[in-house]
Amino acid sequence: MRTAIITGASRGIGFAIAKKLISEGWRVIGLARTFPSDLPSSFIPYVIDLEKIEQLPLTLKELQKKYLDVDAIICNAGRGYFGSLEELKFEKIRSLFELNFLSHTYLIKVFLPLFKRQNRGHIIMLGSEAALQGKRMGSIYCASKFALRGFAQALREECSTSNIRISIINPGMVKTDFFNDLDFAPGDHPSNHILPEDIAEAAHLILNAREGTVFDEINLSPQTKLIKRRTSALLTKY
Repeated sequence: MRTAIITGASRGIGFAIAKKLISEGWRVIGLARTFPSDLPSSFIPYVIDLEKIEQLPLTLKELQKKYLDVDAIICNAGRGYFGSLEELKFEKIRSLFELNFLSHTYLIKVFLPLFKRQNRGHIIMLGSEAALQGKRMGSIYCASKFALRGFAQALREECSTSNIRISIINPGMVKTDFFNDLDFAPGDHPSNHILPEDIAEAAHLILNAREGTVFDEINLSPQTKLIKRRTSALLTKY
């Protein structure tokens, strides 16, 4: 049985990927702060707060000692803060980078020696279309995703001779509770958004690629890009 570690696995994209992998016979170690009660039998919840960055090195080393046979790491946890730069508080800028970027680099750093000893392993990072082009009112969020994408590209080169496959998935707007606390969301029509299950299919494709083949980067977009502004009745093309 192959084993995957998935961050932010209790809901949304992370949970969709977990369900897909479990249906294919994987064991999933899900990292999150809280979990629903009705988890599949092959889902192992591991309670962790990835935003407590000072505690992560020790916590992640304990995780690595507990699970010595891991085939894939899927870095999914993340959050979005949007607004003009001068509106963002210093602590929010820091916390966004710590969760969206640093927590994933810490996790990968801890497990990378294991992957190199095994001479195998998959690392999938959930980026964003915000990693492809900077957007107005999203300077810090875009910067955190640009950082993750650059990290993925550089690490791919670093690990190219170690049989470790590194990929990044850059989705557009996904219909999840990511937008619950934001003043915008994707349009309601099925062509206006991506579903978490779409990203799970992309992850499954990456993990089942022929040996020696790597999906460096997958970009997913809704067919028709519309933003629903909660402060007005307008739908805005983007």
